[in-house]
Amino acid sequence: MRIALVHSYHHTEVPSGENVVVDAQVQALQDAGHDVVVVAQHNDLRRRRATYPLEAAATVATGFGPDPTEMLRRIAPDVVHVHNLFPNFGTRWLARWQGPLVATLHNFRPICPAGTLLRDGKRCTDCIHTPRAAVTHRCFQGSRLATLPLAVSTRGGATAHPVVARADRLITISQRAADEYLAAGVSRDKLVVVPNAVADLGHTDHDTDHVHAPRWLFVGRLSAEKGVAALLDAWPAHLPLDLIGTGEQQDELQGRHGDRPNIRFLGGMGNDEVRARLGAYTGLVVPSLWAEAGPPLTYVEALAAGVPVVAVEGNGAADDIARHGTGAVVRARDAAELAVALKDVQRDRPALARRARTTYEQHFSTRAWVTRLLETYQETSHG
Repeated sequence: MRIALVHSYHHTEVPSGENVVVDAQVQALQDAGHDVVVVAQHNDLRRRRATYPLEAAATVATGFGPDPTEMLRRIAPDVVHVHNLFPNFGTRWLARWQGPLVATLHNFRPICPAGTLLRDGKRCTDCIHTPRAAVTHRCFQGSRLATLPLAVSTRGGATAHPVVARADRLITISQRAADEYLAAGVSRDKLVVVPNAVADLGHTDHDTDHVHAPRWLFVGRLSAEKGVAALLDAWPAHLPLDLIGTGEQQDELQGRHGDRPNIRFLGGMGNDEVRARLGAYTGLVVPSLWAEAGPPLTYVEALAAGVPVVAVEGNGAADDIARHGTGAVVRARDAAELAVALKDVQRDRPALARRARTTYEQHFSTRAWVTRLLETYQETSHG
């Protein structure tokens, strides 16, 4: 099968699970014998132009912008798979494309300009009914001006969003995300749940004494929705925690917690280096406060490494932990509950590590991923 992926790559200064997913999907499909071509735009290249902020805003608000149609016609794919068009591809071309088209909804941007359904640390669905609310609340980058193009692009609701309206199938990466889009009016017939996957690097448990020398890990953007501030406020004083990532809260968090001897800010790292380190940790913590469109990629990578996870209730990792028993779920900002969960996971790590690895193999392996993707493509191609 010949497959064209369309993706606007996020800039590389901060970790992007979407970028990792697209690259992993290319590799997995090619390994399975399929012809895959990526039609891409790159933030790192486009933002070098002084006019880029205005160009991106106009593209998002109007749908006019870079158009992949000519390249797609040359490729002549059996199916087009759209991942992310924001903010570097236009959307007007979608209605004109005649071939089978699948899109992955990595977040909630068609119904929420921030993409998170979160405001001030709490669930928010105001924009599903009143898109201009996002401008009032400065939901994107803390700016009314930056939020305005997104509010304009979502003014017709989920079903009018160009990607949602045109796609023959819409992939969500969790049932929770599918339910959110169903509630927003998207047809059940369009939605299919296909969890993300990561390549299997092999499970090698490092020679770390997790009972007597525990060490925990957070990986992700240091931003409000990731819940890192609440995590650090509740984190036990005696327990080592490493944080990998950068973001807008970095200076604030380092100023408040940088002198704690058990807390280490390791900065940004490439995905390969993160995965190489994972197995040495007692567990991963996922403190995200937003519902998330599905289990974050770092969670899946932890399962592949046989590393258990502690997550805050309501996020994508917590949903999967509750389903498969791969760690523990805690309430946000509850220091006592967090301490108990960390102690329990440390005690039960050998059994939890086996369960994590089994869950990866059964539900998040690239083999299972490719099977589900191909089923979706074939359903789309046949009607």
